[in-house]
Amino acid sequence: MIWLDTLANGILLGGLYALFALGLSLTFGVMRLINLAHGDLILLGSYLIFFLASSLFLPPLLALLVALILMFALGWLLQRFVLNRALGGDLLRPLIVTFGLSILIANGLLALFSADSRRLNLGGLEAASLVLGPINVGILPLLTLLAAIACVIALNILFFRTKPGRAFRAASDDPVTLSLMGQDARKVFAIATGVAMAVSAVAAFFLATRASFDPSIGPARLLFAFEAVIIGGLGSFWGTLAGAIVLGVAQTVGGAFDPGWQILGGHLAFIAILTVRPRGLFPRAVD
Repeated sequence: MIWLDTLANGILLGGLYALFALGLSLTFGVMRLINLAHGDLILLGSYLIFFLASSLFLPPLLALLVALILMFALGWLLQRFVLNRALGGDLLRPLIVTFGLSILIANGLLALFSADSRRLNLGGLEAASLVLGPINVGILPLLTLLAAIACVIALNILFFRTKPGRAFRAASDDPVTLSLMGQDARKVFAIATGVAMAVSAVAAFFLATRASFDPSIGPARLLFAFEAVIIGGLGSFWGTLAGAIVLGVAQTVGGAFDPGWQILGGHLAFIAILTVRPRGLFPRAVD
């Protein structure tokens, strides 16, 4: 029974990690950009939602909707006027720029909100659970997993069934040819980053509601996102979801043996899978 609960909790935890990872997977897939500020941008979204809900007294879901719009705009502006200048040629440039951006966001949040932990209150939903056969499942973790699946489906529809998605894939494969067809690859990249930041706003909402957060936790969210993307295999949103679930299950299994082994369990799974399958579980999977 305990192992069934452990497996279920690991799958649900994987839903949160998938939301962390989808934006990173998108920006890397379209622009080959490893955004070291990704975790801090998610954290920025959590503080934005918390501010909208606690200071402007917006209902949590309305705060999420406003944050989606603002995060999309932030992503568009960031890519259009900062990150596009770092792309092309040396791969070290975007790493340095996003590393600097990470430090800027973390210290800015510390100055504005102090080091105190925050948490978004959903009126008791955090503690509510649902009985599914022999196990109790938290409603909020279940909603997190369902949100992750919905985001994966939406991203696949966007990429493979819409005109902007065709532009994303063309910009990823050959931005020079795309420009010859009358499209500005830099604008396409900006829209892609905006979409990634909108997905990150969803991740930020569940981060703010499921656990306490403070300005120092951004790098850890980046690490979980990075491991989920690599485990799943580059090039597939469904693979990212699968990699996140593997990471979540590995962490909960490690925690079942010893609470201090929870994070270590995920790292060990990451190393083990890369040893056997260096390109991840589902590289370039057909969605």
